[in-house]
Amino acid sequence: MNEVTDEWVTKADNDFNSADRLLHSGDVPLIDTGCFHCHQCAEKYLKAFLTDHLIRFERTHVLVDLMALCFPVDKDFSKIAGDLNSLEGYAVAIRYPGAIVSLELAEEAFKAADRIRKFVRNKLGIK
Repeated sequence: MNEVTDEWVTKADNDFNSADRLLHSGDVPLIDTGCFHCHQCAEKYLKAFLTDHLIRFERTHVLVDLMALCFPVDKDFSKIAGDLNSLEGYAVAIRYPGAIVSLELAEEAFKAADRIRKFVRNKLGIK
């Protein structure tokens, strides 16, 4: 794994750990910010995979667009398409008024981020 891929992985793990703390520590879960970090974790893991395979990508937060770049390298990415779709609204909309997410949906977002994290780590050969 090259140095830039490793940086993407570190940043993705930081987002995952941030989501975990925001949703599971303290008296009141910080749902909006937790969901945002779930999306960021997934996004950065996809970018780590693309970087590791020397695939250029545009500056985007659209997970399905990033997955479309991963798919020609590894068709298994179709296995996480549903999880990626479920996180799509948490990049931008969640941070503004009018977007309300239940704790149950936030927990699903966290689980989706964890599945994506484990999937890409496996593809990158990371334990």
